[in-house]
Amino acid sequence: MDMNTKDEVSVPRVSKLAEHIIGSEIIKLAAEVNEKIKQGEQVYNLTIGDFNPKVFPIPSRLTQYIQEAYADDQTNYPAADGMLELRQAVSNLLSKRGDLYYATDEMVITGGARPAIYAIFKAIVDPGDAVIFPVPSWNNNHYTYLNNARPILIETSPENNFMPRADEIAPYLPEASLLALCSPLNPTGTVFTKEDLEQICDLVLAENKKREEKGEKPLYVMYDQIYWPLTHGTIEHYNPVSLRPEMREYTLFVDGISKSLAATGVRVGWTMGPKSVINKIKSILTHVGAWAPKAEQLATAKYLNELEEYDRYLAHIKSEIHARLVGFYDGIQALKTAGHRVDAIAPEAAIYLTVQFALHGLKTESGKVLETTRDVTKYILDEAKVAIVPFYAFGSSDDSTWYRLSVGTCKLEDVEGVISNLRVALEKLQA
Repeated sequence: MDMNTKDEVSVPRVSKLAEHIIGSEIIKLAAEVNEKIKQGEQVYNLTIGDFNPKVFPIPSRLTQYIQEAYADDQTNYPAADGMLELRQAVSNLLSKRGDLYYATDEMVITGGARPAIYAIFKAIVDPGDAVIFPVPSWNNNHYTYLNNARPILIETSPENNFMPRADEIAPYLPEASLLALCSPLNPTGTVFTKEDLEQICDLVLAENKKREEKGEKPLYVMYDQIYWPLTHGTIEHYNPVSLRPEMREYTLFVDGISKSLAATGVRVGWTMGPKSVINKIKSILTHVGAWAPKAEQLATAKYLNELEEYDRYLAHIKSEIHARLVGFYDGIQALKTAGHRVDAIAPEAAIYLTVQFALHGLKTESGKVLETTRDVTKYILDEAKVAIVPFYAFGSSDDSTWYRLSVGTCKLEDVEGVISNLRVALEKLQA
């Protein structure tokens, strides 16, 4: 028999995990948008949770310190747990601005937040373990899959700003190893209230008291707070350990400079938590090598030690972000008042606005019925030239009418153009 005729379809070529993995829906959508832009179309790309450095440059002093570090040949391996200078600076920042107190041996520096999240999953979650996370939320579904874990999705509601409540989580806690939370939340830009987070913490503490009596593995909380400096107006950020000090034993934080300093490409993040778990995370990362570059670590340490400069930059970037979010929010509300089937949740934090396009069932000028969320998304992109991310990309149901609008790449003058284009596109639709 000719071996070349063998049915190759039936022969596995990669692992089962790789065979069935789903790439980032957000990156896929952004690629489609960028292709349209390459073809000459003028598209308002509000998809990626990133910053346009021409609009939101990193702090000039941080740039200077990075350049100086490279000029000083700081290009070899950093310390496995991160440069001591940076861990000291992070510890100081957290104590002075974040109401958190972690020693340098209770944290690990990582190449942005993603390696920290991956390592936390690997350190806590065994194959088959249950992971609880709300939807919509960023990438928890994918990290759960990568760890052969069992997802428990908590469907959240716009009535609670898409933040999970204690009563929604409570039934599933006894079977879980990890509770993955994020505040401010990506994709919604909303935050936990003090009361909601306190109630969740109390449930975790009660569950772990039972487990301790039985000699079982604790339930841990991964608390992604990468956007915490970017709260707007009177909104306050809360964390489990400050609210309930007993949570320190069970909480693993995800943090970094990617968002607060518009430094997504600098790749400096960190995780902190119980020393025993942090040591395991450090060991895992030694085999991955997902460290922040040494020069960037030293530069970030130098910058974070200048807290007055840090505060000035943060005040500036928050003002710029807030102006865009409010502009879009007011514009969407004006469209709603005009009778269009749209809505938005008032911005609270981060670089995102939660918007609704409840356009299912409406007809386009050509007579096409917008039957699915994908139809609606395509219509907004093709007709209004506005690219936003549907919540199904964050684990919500395929028929969700809610979207993430990101302002990190948006010029302030673009706000009026986006709203104008949306108005024209919406006026063309018929019931």
